[in-house]
Amino acid sequence: MDMPVVTTAPCRADAPMPSELSAAQVQALLQTNEELTELNRKLSDAQDKLVQSEKLASIGQLAAGVAHEINNPIGFIFSNFGTLEKYLAQLFDMLAAYEEAEAGLVGTPAAERLKRMREDIELDYLKEDIPSLMTESKDGIQRVRKIVQDLKDFSRVDARQEWEWVNLHTGIDSTLNIVNNEIKYKADVVKEYGSLPDVECLPSELNQVFMNLLVNAAHAVNTERGTITIRTGVEGSDVWVEVADNGCGIPAENLKRIFDPFFTTKAIGKGTGLGLSLSYGIVKKHGGRIEVASEVGHGTTFRVTVPMKRSVGAPA
Repeated sequence: MDMPVVTTAPCRADAPMPSELSAAQVQALLQTNEELTELNRKLSDAQDKLVQSEKLASIGQLAAGVAHEINNPIGFIFSNFGTLEKYLAQLFDMLAAYEEAEAGLVGTPAAERLKRMREDIELDYLKEDIPSLMTESKDGIQRVRKIVQDLKDFSRVDARQEWEWVNLHTGIDSTLNIVNNEIKYKADVVKEYGSLPDVECLPSELNQVFMNLLVNAAHAVNTERGTITIRTGVEGSDVWVEVADNGCGIPAENLKRIFDPFFTTKAIGKGTGLGLSLSYGIVKKHGGRIEVASEVGHGTTFRVTVPMKRSVGAPA
């Protein structure tokens, strides 16, 4: 029996091969590849900002929790200190009465014993030093209470992430107290506050912007001691906040890149390059703008401008 013969059609020499693409197709593929690369870069930047934002939110929540936990024992100590001051005042009154009665004991063994005790414990010195110690201790506790309150105001986690009407001066002052350790050894802070109305905003996020600008200003000071000036004012329906330093300034070639994610002129390990990028995003979210003017060797001024009332379409 004859087996069937299977034949195959020969390949056409003129059939287009997959690698044979027209110049237009190659150009279209290259353009698509560039668009996908740019989209991937934007997605990566957005992810990095989101991760950093989540970290900052966690830090704020931690700060608020710590502040709340510290606030309770500080409240007890402060209350007890008031009671202790009252008791000491009563004891000093009683001691004064004993000192008056001591004159009637002259020449007796009790008088000699009291004299020795007075000299041993240096009673006159104690009567001067104890009130001073109490005053200093009370001032210290009040400072701790202020720092705790500023931590709560700065994070504002207890108020939730909601748009609120707030006074920006309160946020700036709280932030200054939080970053005081970054500034106090490097620069003097000068406040030139104008008269500001309340602003509808996300307070903890604007506080983050102020913190970044203040810390950057402190780092820019390269003299023995510099000056950081904070100015505020109103411009139409907007309010503005300026943070100016007399530090090293920013070279012109870097000014266009300072808001780019991960761009930093600081030494490795000294900065992430995300502070100004996140600040830019926060200000944009508020429908505002952030501007910078700088001159090498003379300093830098950042101006944040935001509308008094929440912009239409601003994210909730």
